[in-house]
Amino acid sequence: MFARVSTYRTSPDSTTEGPSEDTLRKLFDIPGCKGAYFLNGTGSDKALSITLWESEEALTASQQTANKLRSATSEEQKIEILEVEEFKVTASKLPA
Repeated sequence: MFARVSTYRTSPDSTTEGPSEDTLRKLFDIPGCKGAYFLNGTGSDKALSITLWESEEALTASQQTANKLRSATSEEQKIEILEVEEFKVTASKLPA
């Protein structure tokens, strides 16, 4: 599994309740998308999104669509994209 982690800067006029249902639908329609987390810093102006991809090929193939979706969402929510990084997931476990 692979992950794309985007770092954002929020401001007082940012909408920080997370992406819209339409945005989530578009994200999950991208082939190979396996999940997503959206995090807002407590007491900071930082936010993160983590999207999970079934393979490195899916991660790579999703780049252009994900970039467009990220840009549109950040504009809609009035947040600034600071950085986008890609990672191989080396461990993952959630309790049952």
